[in-house]
Amino acid sequence: MAINDFAVARAVHVLAVVWWIGGVAFVTATLLPACRSLPNPTERIAAFQHLEHRFATQARWATLLAGASGFWLVHRFNLWGRFADLANGWWLAAMVAVWLVFSVMLFLLEPFVLPRRFAEAVARAPADTFRHIERAHRILLLASLITVAGAVAGSHGGWAF
Repeated sequence: MAINDFAVARAVHVLAVVWWIGGVAFVTATLLPACRSLPNPTERIAAFQHLEHRFATQARWATLLAGASGFWLVHRFNLWGRFADLANGWWLAAMVAVWLVFSVMLFLLEPFVLPRRFAEAVARAPADTFRHIERAHRILLLASLITVAGAVAGSHGGWAF
């Protein structure tokens, strides 16, 4: 029995995206509101950092798998031309854009840029910092969900502009 590389890549891609974006949804819709219920803004941020830290490693692996499998699918089926047809393939470009934003966040900003800036922001205005965290997560989740919906519909011939 031959291994169907398309089926394997698609399964890996979908599972990675489910794990990654599902985690973003959990953090945005459950973890952040739970932290918001804490009375002290500094405690909110500490609780968020403590719990979210565990997901960050999982998100890194999931984005790596989503990116590698997505690249394989585009390469394997020579879908490069679809990036030029944004009217019909906007969702493909959106997938890459969302993946790129998260990859930059997870692999560059979080480990190398944000720790010092984040600590300064928390010391200066913890309540504002927490609001910024919530807003950023909502925007990222909304962009992710629109992209997922577009990709599911678009990969089956729908949602062209």
